[in-house]
Amino acid sequence: MSGEIAIRPMRSADVERVLEIAAALRNLPNWSRAAYLTAMDPLAQPRRVALVAADGADDSPIGFAIANVVPPAAELETIAVAETYQRRGWAGVLLKELFEKLRQVAAAEVYLEVRESNEAAIRVYRRAGFVEAGHRKAYYADPVEDATVMRLTLA
Repeated sequence: MSGEIAIRPMRSADVERVLEIAAALRNLPNWSRAAYLTAMDPLAQPRRVALVAADGADDSPIGFAIANVVPPAAELETIAVAETYQRRGWAGVLLKELFEKLRQVAAAEVYLEVRESNEAAIRVYRRAGFVEAGHRKAYYADPVEDATVMRLTLA
């Protein structure tokens, strides 16, 4: 691996690797192949922005982020970085590029839900500028858990 990572739009050829990354990590939504393909469809509603962080050596995804957009709001639906690339700042880099893309499609704020027990993710979101905006009781299943709702105003 080159050590260089590029952030780019997700492509259909990325879906196999994205599914592998998602399957290896807990706390991620269990999306189907079709859901990821829909996330890349420019005609799908709601519109989505789907990005990958790709290894410069072979262009293989090491992480991804997807948000839906209904201006002026956007919702971060999922973000993940392969375990071997975690704690290197790639989630923050993905978020920064995602925010730029969301601004370009008229999003003024971003929301997300996160398991209350997912302290690592909450730290990443706080570093990116998100603040707590509420809670949702029993939002998650398997296991049942409350969600913390977070919000970020895009400048």
